[in-house]
Amino acid sequence: MIPPRGHLSSRLLIVTRQSSTSRVDFRSVTARHFSMIREFHLADVLTLANAACGVGAVLCAMLYMGSHSPVQYSSAAALTPAALAFDWLDGRVARWRHQHSALGRELDSLADIISFGVAPAALGFAAGLQGGWDWFSLFYFVCCGVGRLARYNVTADRLSEGSDKVAYFEGTPIPTTFLLTAVLAFAGWQGRIEDRLYWGVWSLGPWALHPLSLLFVLSGSLMISKTLRIPKI
Repeated sequence: MIPPRGHLSSRLLIVTRQSSTSRVDFRSVTARHFSMIREFHLADVLTLANAACGVGAVLCAMLYMGSHSPVQYSSAAALTPAALAFDWLDGRVARWRHQHSALGRELDSLADIISFGVAPAALGFAAGLQGGWDWFSLFYFVCCGVGRLARYNVTADRLSEGSDKVAYFEGTPIPTTFLLTAVLAFAGWQGRIEDRLYWGVWSLGPWALHPLSLLFVLSGSLMISKTLRIPKI
């Protein structure tokens, strides 16, 4: 039996409306805008404080090169322990509140490369590591830090072994470069910076090399080491 024409057209209209409604709902879900404000957690605020300390250290190092004020040199060195404290706190707060996200992990890496990569290199440059070979040492150090953090982000899931944190680090963590800042701070306190740097300066080929810059090379090499495994406490 063939249904009346009006009844058939009304059923088609209902089906069309239902299908169009479902399409609109689907598109609204898939096209939802990523909001940084909604995704931000307390731990992310602490991570940004870490980055702010790193930027402050770089700026203080730049100011020291123009004024040679011991206060500005000391400020550049002192901001690194502050960054280290914020870096420690953001991980503790994230685990305490059970709030882990891809955004937080990326923020942490970007903040670390500023505070524990660029900032120590800037302080070393301000302290007198300005020879041609020193430049390459500082370049190598920062690039190793970038590579170290990129490798961590890629391998973190494998190294965590199902828990909420990694079981061990491959290579030294980048915050260990705090030791370089400590050496430079001690040298500044003793007045052993600029033309009075430890171990003097060597002339190698077309450029000068301060042996102190080799500590940056050593630190960078330890960060990208694959055989060196450090348990995470």
